[in-house]
Amino acid sequence: MRRDLMDILACPVCKGALTLTVTREDGPEVLDGALRCAACAVDYPISEGIPNLLPPEMRRAMEAETASH
Repeated sequence: MRRDLMDILACPVCKGALTLTVTREDGPEVLDGALRCAACAVDYPISEGIPNLLPPEMRRAMEAETASH
């Protein structure tokens, strides 16, 4: 994920501003980290450069489905 995407990204739940936390990056690319919405206290993971902006309920359902296969 490029850092400049922060200008256009918003929380999918409440449309609030997101804060970026980086745990691994390569130049301008954020490879691992998280996006956090302070307004509704939801974290969205970034893994291998891809932010997962699914609402928490949908993310849990997908993770449960993946674990069962």
